[in-house]
Amino acid sequence: MVRAALGTRRIGQGPLRWATLVPAATVVAASLLSALPIVSSTGWYPDFGFLVLISWRLLRSDPWPAWWAAPLGLVNDLFTGQPIGFSVALWSATMLVLDLIDRRTMWRDYWIEWVLAAVLIAINEWLEWQLAGLVGASVPFSRVLPPLVITVFLFPIVAWFVARLDRWRLGR
Repeated sequence: MVRAALGTRRIGQGPLRWATLVPAATVVAASLLSALPIVSSTGWYPDFGFLVLISWRLLRSDPWPAWWAAPLGLVNDLFTGQPIGFSVALWSATMLVLDLIDRRTMWRDYWIEWVLAAVLIAINEWLEWQLAGLVGASVPFSRVLPPLVITVFLFPIVAWFVARLDRWRLGR
C-alpha cells in the first residue's frame, strides 16, 4: 500500500451513514431547481437534473444501479414539465449507454468525459426540441442552442461540485 494512502485516513472516519443515497438525493435536488421562480421566455437554463446525473455516473458507476434512472427521471419529469416518461426513457438509455461505454473503454480522461457529456447533452436537447415539435410548439432550432452551449460549458463546474460531494460522502 502506498504510504500516502496510509496517512490520509483518520481512525474512526469513514463513509457517511446514508452515503449510498447522496447521489440520488443530489439528482433530485438538482431537478427541483427547475421549480425556482425564474421567468424566461427563451428557456436558457439547463436541465440540472440530467447534468448532475451524468456527472455522478461519469465520476462513479458503483453507487447506484442503472434502474435508478427510471425513478429519478420520473421525479425530473414531474418538476420540469416534460411529458411523463420522457426523462424516464432518456435517463435509462443514458445509463445503459454509459454502462456500455464503461465496458468498452480501458480509460477516460477529463477531455473524453467532457466530449461524452457534451454528446449526451446535445442528444437530450435535440430530443426535447423534437418532442416540442411533436406536441405543436414550433420552436426554431436557434432557441435550442443557448441552453445547449450553457449546459456544455456548465458541465465541468457541476462535475467538480459532484466530485467534492463524493469526497464528503466518503469521508475523505
